Amino acid sequence: MSIFINKQEIKPGHSKTVILNSYELHTKTHIEIPVHVIHSGVAGPSMLLCAGMHGEETNGVEIVRKIINRDEVKNLNRGTLIAIPVLNIVSFLYGSRDLPDGRDLNRCFPGTKNGSLGSRIAYDIVNQILPLIDFGVDFHTGGAKISNYPQIRCVFDFEGNLDLARKFAAPLIIDSNYREGTFRHEAAKRKKPILVFEGGESMRFDYLAINEGVNGCLRLMKSLEMIHLDLPVIPGVEIKRDKWIRAVTSGLFHMNKSNGSHVNKDELLGVICNPFGDVEHKIYCPEDGYLVGINNQPVVNEGDALIHIGFES
Repeated sequence: MSIFINKQEIKPGHSKTVILNSYELHTKTHIEIPVHVIHSGVAGPSMLLCAGMHGEETNGVEIVRKIINRDEVKNLNRGTLIAIPVLNIVSFLYGSRDLPDGRDLNRCFPGTKNGSLGSRIAYDIVNQILPLIDFGVDFHTGGAKISNYPQIRCVFDFEGNLDLARKFAAPLIIDSNYREGTFRHEAAKRKKPILVFEGGESMRFDYLAINEGVNGCLRLMKSLEMIHLDLPVIPGVEIKRDKWIRAVTSGLFHMNKSNGSHVNKDELLGVICNPFGDVEHKIYCPEDGYLVGINNQPVVNEGDALIHIGFES
């Protein structure tokens, strides 16, 4: 059965790059969002991979690029892959997180047909792409100077979410609630589970995160018999709750532990030093857990988020 995106037909057994829509900027420049579709001739699951929701999140763009260029993916055994390597083309051009009007695209869902630029893009994703898929993976990175260890975020209680996350098998699987206006939340309202992969930091390639993202997608596709490929599956650590440790004083921040490490209660995680003197504050682990994310900013101010820790229970 053929599928249609923006009135463009993709027949069974064919691959095609189509345009989601065209958006006009104030310069009268038209911006188009390419969508890659690999539509097998054999019925099966329909999977979405999308990246570049924020223009500075380059790791996800590279993950999707690598996947759609693999021979086994180009020749799916069954099902359909819809891949959008750069969802937010405008912000990607500027290397920025936000759209030109200052809005975050991932707070614009479900969007409106005649609204702002972000709202129009969100509307097209919800109405053109979501009806075609069974599930998807949305790729993100940490913000400026925040490095996230490779992780899948989902709502454990949402039917099918945790099963997909376990098949993806990222090193960390985190129970993460929905936020209003996000793509993941809007998809959940339509019973379409979207996993969020987080890895690395913005505007910097993190090859551990990229490799984990690629391998996770391939494991997921293999488990659904979309491709034939042998990949080891190491169960991820399931994180039920998490917290940020914040700076209690300003100064120079030194981290003692590596991202992703298991840490024990009362273990020294890092120190904040006075640039004109000695160590001012030592940061200890509040309880046993795993390092989920780290702030790589060397100069920190009181109240800054420094260390993200996840706990299994």
